[in-house]
Order: sequence, then C-alpha cells, then structure tokens
Amino acid sequence: MQTHDVRVHPSKSKLAREDQLAWKIAAVAADPVAVPNETAEMIVNRVIDNAAVAIASVNRHSCTSARDMALGHRRDGGATVFGMGDGVRVSPEWAAWANGTAVRELDMHDTFLAADYSHPGDNIPPILAVAQTCGKSGAELLRGLATGYEIQINLVRAICLHEHKIDHIAHLCPAQAAGIGTLLGLDTATIYQAVQQATHVSFTTRQSRKGEISSWKAYAPSHAGKLAVEAVDRAMRGEGAPSPIYEGEDSVIAWMLSGPEAHYQVPLPGPDEAKRAIMDSYTKQHSAEYQSQALIDLAFRMGKQVKDWDAVKEVVIETSHHTHYVIGTGANDPQKMDPHASRETLDHSIMFIVAVALQDGDWHHVRSYAPERAQRPDTVALWHKIRTVEDPKWTERYHARRHEDLAFGGRIEIRMGDGSVIADEMAVANAHPNGATPWTRPDYVRKFRIMTEGLITPAEADRFLAACEELPGLPAGALHRLNVSMPEGTVQAGKPGIF
Repeated sequence: MQTHDVRVHPSKSKLAREDQLAWKIAAVAADPVAVPNETAEMIVNRVIDNAAVAIASVNRHSCTSARDMALGHRRDGGATVFGMGDGVRVSPEWAAWANGTAVRELDMHDTFLAADYSHPGDNIPPILAVAQTCGKSGAELLRGLATGYEIQINLVRAICLHEHKIDHIAHLCPAQAAGIGTLLGLDTATIYQAVQQATHVSFTTRQSRKGEISSWKAYAPSHAGKLAVEAVDRAMRGEGAPSPIYEGEDSVIAWMLSGPEAHYQVPLPGPDEAKRAIMDSYTKQHSAEYQSQALIDLAFRMGKQVKDWDAVKEVVIETSHHTHYVIGTGANDPQKMDPHASRETLDHSIMFIVAVALQDGDWHHVRSYAPERAQRPDTVALWHKIRTVEDPKWTERYHARRHEDLAFGGRIEIRMGDGSVIADEMAVANAHPNGATPWTRPDYVRKFRIMTEGLITPAEADRFLAACEELPGLPAGALHRLNVSMPEGTVQAGKPGIF
C-alpha cells in the first residue's frame, strides 16, 4: 500500500492532476491488476448476502416506492430489479436506486469501521446494474466490485466524516464511480472526472441518522449509487467536474471536513498491487447497527443467567465513544427510548436492542422489531433501566490500526436489586473474522435461505445460488442470472407518485 498525504492547496499553486487524490483513486481503478482468488470468493459471498437482505425487504414501504419509481424508467436490455422477473429491465441508475434501497432497508449487510463508517456492500447494486446494462462478464464484474470495496474502505480508514456531521455516502459515491470505471475499462482521466463529480454531489448531513430516523437511511446509499452512474455517464461524454474536489480552496476538505490546515493520510494500492480490502470487512448476522452485533451475542449469553427481570436494578453497557454517542444514551435522543419509535430508530438504539436480546436470547429481522414486541411492558421497563458509558479502552480498540486489535463490542453489567452483579464482555461478534465462529460460504447461504424463506421458491433459491457459484466464469451478457425473482403477484406496489 502507498500512503498519500492529502491537504488543501491554494488555487494559485495549480496542483497537478497526478498529485490529486481523485486522480490517485482513478489510477487504482484503471489498473488492470488481477483479482485475487480470496477477494473473488468474498465478493461472491457478499452478492449472496445482498440478495438475502434485499428479498427479505422487497415489500417494505421504502422498497416498494423505490421499485415503483424504477419501473417508471423501463429500458430494453437494461438492468434487473430485485423481485421482478428477468424480463423486467430498467435504466441502470434506477436499478441502482431500487436495488440499493432493498439491500439497505434492513440494515443487515456488510460493514467496515475505522476513521468513519461504511457498508461497502452498497457498491454492488450500481456496479451490477451497469454491468448488466452493458453486457459485461462475471470476471469484469468482479474487477469492478473489487475496486468499489477497495476505494471506499481505504477512504474510511483515513478520512472521518461523522465528526463533521457528514453522512458516510460521501465516501461511497466516489467508490461506486471508481468501480464502474474499472468495470467498463475506462482510462484514468475519465474515471478521475467521474470520481470528482461523484464526490461533489454526495456530501450530505448526518441528520438522516439523528432524531426520528426515516426511510432516507435506506435511500441514502441507493441515491449515491444513482449519482455515481450518472457521474460516470457524464464523464464518458467528455464532461469535467469540480476540481480539485478534495484539495481545492473551496473543496470538501476545506469547507466540509477538517479545513484548510487538515492533513489526511490516505492508503491506496500501488501499481500492480492486488485489491484485498474486502477481506477486512464483515457482515451482520443480526439486523441492527453493526456496533450492536457483539452486544447482541453477549446478551444472548447473559440473559440466561437472569431469572427475574423485575429484580434488575439497572444495566450498564461500557463501550466505545461511537456506540455511546450514536446509538447509546450519550446521543441524548428521546426517540431511542420510545416504544412507538420507527424501526429505523429502534435499530439504532442499543438500549432497546440489548433489552430484547437479553429477554429473548434470539434476534429476528421482523419479530424483534414488531410493535407488540417493542411495546411489551416488561421489555419497556428493562429498556429504561439500560444506559451506556464510554470506556476509553473500548474506544481505543474501536480505532485500532491493526485489524486483529479492532473491537466493536463492550462490557455489560446487569446490576440486581440485591446488590449482585452479572458481568461479561465481548470484543467482536461471533460472525466477525476474528470472532468465535467466523462466517464462510455456508453461513452466507444459510442466511440467504432463512431471509428468503416463503418469499421465493426453493427452485429459484437453488438457481440463484448456483449462478453465484459460477459468477467468476459467467460470460458476457449473463449477469441477469444474479437477479432473484419472486412468484408472480407477490411483489407489491406502493402509493402512486410522478413516475
């Protein structure tokens, strides 16, 4: 890996293109280096993972709206839409919108956490949509997806967005554009313009994840994907973009991030260096914010030791700065303690999540969030006894530079009315690469079958999984096989709009 020093330059310095971060990203995207076998294997896992959570959410409100919008932009030879038959094709940017929303809706696909947050599986919908539209092969798709993961993960390693209240799609959109550039075999100069355009239009605030969280949390990554497709299309036509987008006097760094004096150290692969960043990412076993994954597993273990929930005096979760201030009581969000809050809010409330996980010893992407479950009196009582505190030890591990030192869990103390304490801790989720039961292909397949049970036929599940196994060798024009169709008449429509 090469580390690039990125800082703001005055306009009069005329920073050369080759010295700009967007160009360096584009150069990585344009590098024809082969995809390592382990990277290809993990990409296949994540294609399965994305489809699992997308089909499980296909008829949720935000997904029906996104799909209906996409169906207003049909195109012969275009991209497929999750749930619909292969004969239904739409323009790729709208497929990115519909499919990306379905993937993101349940908050249950892959994650990477470092200086900032990310769900790098959000790269898959737009890159796949363009690949289908342009008749690309499985090998070309793998190259594009390897780039998308590589760029987003390395931006997340280096540049913190959330401290400036900027949403994490600002790293996603340029990564998606770079991945599409790789897929299409574009030159560095073209990808450079697309990356700059994608960066310019994707800086939004984190209010989307604060207060009463709405369906925009699901739409935000698909919006980025739609913008990325449009950015590449525009660059391919010879159009330019705001430049230098990262280093300019009025750039995103100068005015939206750490300002004119900022220095960021951004790692990127060197020439001919393989793209392996996906191997440092991890998926979710449970449908909730990633920082809750280890705490859910821990709560399963600890809940068995409590015989009387009324005897619990309080539950204290010692954890990282992020968990405390974003999904814990440090957020000072009353909605996180509200039994009538939206699902999008509940899956960002570690107090609610731990309460249910302690009591149920199980987690389900639908049942655990059902209104009758959230409003159960004994659960509400326990929920309101839970608080979080930041422990510097867990914050340090959250930001550890070595992959093997990273931790996103914490310590739970259940303090009983008689003065006794039940205490335990867990650093990483069981499914994490460093966890007790790291996930491999059979785990992804099992998740797919669980999430899609009763929604698609067994024959369709088998067909899709076989296509995924064959992905590296799929010929040009065969990527429609990576779609998942639901039985006719089971895909619901939403409220009418303009499209």
